[in-house]
Amino acid sequence: MKITIKTGRDVLLAAVFSLIALPAVHAAGVKITSLGSHDGELCPQDRAMIFEDPSGTRVLYDVGRTVTGPDDPRLGRIDVVLVSHMHGDHAGDQHMAATNAGTCGKPEITVQATPDTSTVRIAAAKKAKIVTGSEMPAFFAGKLKALGGNPADSLLVRFGASRKVGGVTITTVPAVHSNGVSGAMVGGELGKMLQMASLGAYVGPPTGYVLTFSNGLVVYLSGDTGITAEQDTVVRQHYKAKLVVMNIGDNFTTGPKEAAFVINDLVKPNAVIASHVNEVATKGGKVIAGTKTDTLMKAVKVPVHLPLTGRTMEFDSDGNCGSGC
Repeated sequence: MKITIKTGRDVLLAAVFSLIALPAVHAAGVKITSLGSHDGELCPQDRAMIFEDPSGTRVLYDVGRTVTGPDDPRLGRIDVVLVSHMHGDHAGDQHMAATNAGTCGKPEITVQATPDTSTVRIAAAKKAKIVTGSEMPAFFAGKLKALGGNPADSLLVRFGASRKVGGVTITTVPAVHSNGVSGAMVGGELGKMLQMASLGAYVGPPTGYVLTFSNGLVVYLSGDTGITAEQDTVVRQHYKAKLVVMNIGDNFTTGPKEAAFVINDLVKPNAVIASHVNEVATKGGKVIAGTKTDTLMKAVKVPVHLPLTGRTMEFDSDGNCGSGC
């Protein structure tokens, strides 16, 4: 009978080689999908994005006018709806009847969603939470109740606080913009009076968001904003955002040069997704030279990713894109 005696060195080597032989473990990333007007392109009306946490929690950000209502097949399950502010191109005063209708430059937006808003119709149909700051929760609670939904599904999170839904922690951060509610969204006699006077109601300041996902990724959603001091003190220093979804439309929000300053000098993330571009930014999925989007990409020191409609990008905890970019 042959007896083999293993030394401590033999055991150690065997353990090392067994670890080397194990398959690499891939940490699940956060998936981000644009729900714009035209497949494979970045178009003027594109706002809506879905963020899917590794836990499965799905967050819809700024429904806008390109999601074709609650039955849009691209939506799937929605757990949370975020709204940066009440302007129609974000809350959804009207929407397309079908994806790809019209052209990228002039999508056919023909379906009225007021006074409910697409935000409320989708949240009610999906039994999703609407999470907003400022005075918006009370407005959305009333709209949910009117549609037969649960007003308690409209949740408040104001600046400085946070709320966790599923695997995602949500907080609001300041944005410098306006937040008027049109008379068409108000509805009824009061809404008609506001429209006749060319006025709107007001539901407090607009917001941006910071989302912390279960894999550790921190994402800053700028909303419609100009440059703010909080982009340095709060978003970078406190939350340490690694990925930014940055509005660059100019006139109404930061332009590409201002947005580049926010990215390069204030937030300093590892990557940025261009949003709210207010232009035909791509052709055949490629950025068009001389556009605002092109200007941003050339001015920013980190990778700029294009949220092409229908494409899913996946990001790790450091904001690096692993696929789809």
